[in-house]
Amino acid sequence: MQKHTKVKNMEDTIVLYPAPGSGHLISMVELGKLILSRGHFSTIHILVIAGFNDAPATAAYLRNISETYSSIILHRFPTVLNVNTSPAVSFLANMFGFIRLNTVNVHQTLQEISRTFKVHALVIDFFCASAVPVSENLGIPVFFFFTSGLAALAAYLHFPTIHNQVDKSFKDLYDTKFQIPGLPMLPAKHMPQPVLNRDEPVYYDIMYYSHCLSQSSGIIVNSFNQLEPIAMKAVIDGLCVPDGRTPPIYNIGPLIADSYSKFNNHGDHNLQHSCLSWLDTQPSRSVVFLCFGSMGTFSGDQVKEIAKGLERSGHRFLWVVRKPRLHEKIKEFGEVGEFNVMTIMPEGFLDSTKGRGMVVESWAPQVAVLEHPAVGGFVTHCGWNSILEAVMAGVPMVAWPLYAEQHLNKAAVVAGMKMAIAVEQRGEDGFVVGEEVEKRVRELMDHSETSVELRERSHEMKLTAIDSLGDMGSSTAALDKLVRVWLGN
Repeated sequence: MQKHTKVKNMEDTIVLYPAPGSGHLISMVELGKLILSRGHFSTIHILVIAGFNDAPATAAYLRNISETYSSIILHRFPTVLNVNTSPAVSFLANMFGFIRLNTVNVHQTLQEISRTFKVHALVIDFFCASAVPVSENLGIPVFFFFTSGLAALAAYLHFPTIHNQVDKSFKDLYDTKFQIPGLPMLPAKHMPQPVLNRDEPVYYDIMYYSHCLSQSSGIIVNSFNQLEPIAMKAVIDGLCVPDGRTPPIYNIGPLIADSYSKFNNHGDHNLQHSCLSWLDTQPSRSVVFLCFGSMGTFSGDQVKEIAKGLERSGHRFLWVVRKPRLHEKIKEFGEVGEFNVMTIMPEGFLDSTKGRGMVVESWAPQVAVLEHPAVGGFVTHCGWNSILEAVMAGVPMVAWPLYAEQHLNKAAVVAGMKMAIAVEQRGEDGFVVGEEVEKRVRELMDHSETSVELRERSHEMKLTAIDSLGDMGSSTAALDKLVRVWLGN
């Protein structure tokens, strides 16, 4: 093994390696900015994979980071051309394969950086564990940055243990529930999407990633101590890895990116989206905001049921609609291309809700919307970034998980944080009828006992989140402890 020894006059630095996708990239950039803010490092290097599911908004965001933060050095990898993009291979399988093909780029770039910098750690995304052998070969300690929360971390750490308890795919264990330490009883079908099918290669990719997670030098989590105390205790006490080690945990969140909200899905710089002007005309806390992430999508029938529920609820709403999917089983990565959102709305819906509702095509500046005083509730797919943005805005939620680890996040935000209520989804396909949409919107937005409790809890958690990032906060202390570990102090 090549030893990574300190050379005189070499500048100290940290290298960050996010997975493809805006959510992973943004969180990692925010981590870099946070590390720099503590003053122990003058530069941070970020490895950027190019050529997989790239979006114009991401390119615009990276340009903005390069122009604004000279201390953040971006290393864009050359595009790998021989990746399998066959429609028969799942999106995640393609992504994991693409990341593995970039291992040579990781090795070359780390060597290049190490010629002029003392690299104290490689901080990688959960999906970038293929870089672990490279970093170890260069004598660089590996830390994971887990961009979801502690509930999801508990599940992934415990996944190898559950794997040994069953011999069927989770998707086929219809009546089985698992007790993951720190979480409520979880139906097998609500395990993270990549591990539902035991016959898929990505299942064993996740198994490897989970093993690497438990063997790393430490795990940095985009959460804070008071947000998920039950899951945090289970992880720290080693309950999730009963037959192995649990590395040190550093809760340094919440990290959210205000600047990214300035770019729409086409990469244009929009400081004042039309929906913000519309919100300016609405009463305080009167609008429910519906947005299901940059990749969440619905069938045409589901869009119509949502419209029916919003119309019957009588409440003001701002609804971001992506192009409907063509295949019923796909809940993510919707159809690409332009579409007219007005053509997919039910007949008469726009007329009957005129004045109290606004429908937006594809994209809205979510952080700015959630922080707007007119917004009083959020119907969300339970992506972790979206949950954190709602926490920082003090906005209660309706939890409507779609894919990935979102059912785990739903359990955290409903049962753990008590900041949300959950929609009832049809068992076989997760479909939600209009009556259920109406019921949950009313429950969230009416001045009921449930609504009052959710608002009070959300406001308290917002203040706690702010405190955690203060000079004496738990997240600040965790980051300082991590930096001391990196520097050997």
